[in-house]
Amino acid sequence: MNTITRNTVVTLAYTLVDTEGNMIDEGREPLSYVHGGYNAIFLPVEAALHGKSVGDSVAVKLQPADAFGDYDPELVTIVPVDELPQPLSVGMQVEGTPEGGGDGEQVFATVTDIAEGKAVLDGNHPLAGIPLLFACTVQEVRPATAGEIEEARQRGGGSPPL
Repeated sequence: MNTITRNTVVTLAYTLVDTEGNMIDEGREPLSYVHGGYNAIFLPVEAALHGKSVGDSVAVKLQPADAFGDYDPELVTIVPVDELPQPLSVGMQVEGTPEGGGDGEQVFATVTDIAEGKAVLDGNHPLAGIPLLFACTVQEVRPATAGEIEEARQRGGGSPPL
């Protein structure tokens, strides 16, 4: 089997660039995922790959909502520096618990500025709000094992039909 269908493991050579051609991820290592709506890869990419075979290539322009989300200014907060890990520097990522306590889930924020004893934390993904171009070539397609399917189902939260 070398055609991509539901419950196949797909291995891709890929690149990810922004719309100005700046390299985001040159895909030094191949990307493998279980195909079939398990949220293991951007859904528009998965849809474009469905039915493709080894050697086929696709390029998909991803709008922010299809990739890392729209930029949300409400995820930017100002926190006293003494409440954060030290030493603190701009560009550093800090881990914390969401407001309201959450359910043990941890969130990450990037320190974008430090001034007057306060730090600006941005909880948006660094690629939020940026349109991207995902280009890939199918390197391998094989049937997924029952264990791989179950793991994909648990990690991805379900398996809607394609």
